[in-house]
Amino acid sequence: MKKGTGQKLYQKARNLIPGGTQLLSKRPEMFLPEGWPAYYSKAKGCEVWDLDGKKYIDMSIMGVGSCILGYADADVNKAVKKAVDNGSMSTLNAPEEVELAELLTKIHPWADMVRYTRTGGEAMAVAERIARAHTGKDIIAFCGYHGWHDWYLATNLADKDGLKEHLLEGLLPAGVPKGLRGTILPFHYNKIEELEAIVREAGTNLAAIIMEPIHNIEPQDDFLQNVRRIADETGAVLIFDEITIGWKLTYGGAHLLYGVNPDIAVFSKAMSNGYPMAAIIGRRSVMEAAQGSFISSTYWTERIGPTAALATLKKMKKIGVAKRLLASGKKVRAGWTTLAKKYGLSITLGGVIPISSFSFQHGKDSQAMKTLFVQEMLDRGFLASNLYFASCAHTNAHIKKYLQAADESFRAIADAVAKGEVQKRLRGPVAHTGFARLN
Repeated sequence: MKKGTGQKLYQKARNLIPGGTQLLSKRPEMFLPEGWPAYYSKAKGCEVWDLDGKKYIDMSIMGVGSCILGYADADVNKAVKKAVDNGSMSTLNAPEEVELAELLTKIHPWADMVRYTRTGGEAMAVAERIARAHTGKDIIAFCGYHGWHDWYLATNLADKDGLKEHLLEGLLPAGVPKGLRGTILPFHYNKIEELEAIVREAGTNLAAIIMEPIHNIEPQDDFLQNVRRIADETGAVLIFDEITIGWKLTYGGAHLLYGVNPDIAVFSKAMSNGYPMAAIIGRRSVMEAAQGSFISSTYWTERIGPTAALATLKKMKKIGVAKRLLASGKKVRAGWTTLAKKYGLSITLGGVIPISSFSFQHGKDSQAMKTLFVQEMLDRGFLASNLYFASCAHTNAHIKKYLQAADESFRAIADAVAKGEVQKRLRGPVAHTGFARLN
């Protein structure tokens, strides 16, 4: 395979940057080893240009779900450029952080106070610190994915497969203090009996229950209401991680749809459309515990993040983002289903509609088929995988063109399956399925 400038640069990066990239989800090996463009020179709307000037339509993860207005949104950029020109940092504080706090608590009337960070992972670390400070307790029960920090990865100190169905297989808790063993215990979504078992095990030492209000499946049998009840009965702080799903199903946190309010909710990603920003919102009685613990960082006071968030949230409300994402997600999912049936391919759908996925169900060939799909779509000018993060930048014309290319790609995959040539048709290795060392 002839490697483009991006792949050549990535080979250099692997020797200079442990893991090659800063985010596992952006490793080229997760898409098309030795063939993924890897780096961009420009991104606008849903179009991305690689280092060789080739343009692609991004129908994959759209900045890992951070750019639901589209890349380089003109309104958000205009606000940010003004903030840059007026100084993004000062000895004094940025007034935008107060305005943003007022807006977030207006959208979520149950919340009274707000703290900020600039990334989701650190925001979750702040949330769990506040919960432990508030309760004076140690044990955390959790469900789902919540970042890379010690408090979370400590799950795998007690069980090497503790995060297997919540994050990724193969993650070793290297560097995580062994003294954290047993401080964080997993339960599965919609399995209230597992949370009840944790409560029995933790006794009176349960500090927090941390979970996404929804991730891949809808809550069943009053699951969220029962989690809320258990939090109330135990005095544990209920924390909803809205980093991924927030703003995508409704204006605000997804929990607003289900009528179950947490004690703390955490937002990042989409709230600022590609600019670093995160918010921890919560009830006054819980949030004030932050004053009794040292939680402080210089760049949490810069101006660009709150400015971008204000511009983003105001535009989201104006254009009705959630409704648009729902419509796009439905069209793409329907397209996948139709094409799989058309070409006799077996797939299953996953995720909530604005963050959809499909998986080939063809045994040992499934991951190679997914890799071949990425390769075929890349040849047709699309950044695509088995994930689709809907964005307002995706027009009906983009989706129509995408599904036409997917039709051709599914046909090629079906032909490869019929001839037993799936692996043979790949121009490089099969994509990784999760965490793996690069050397």
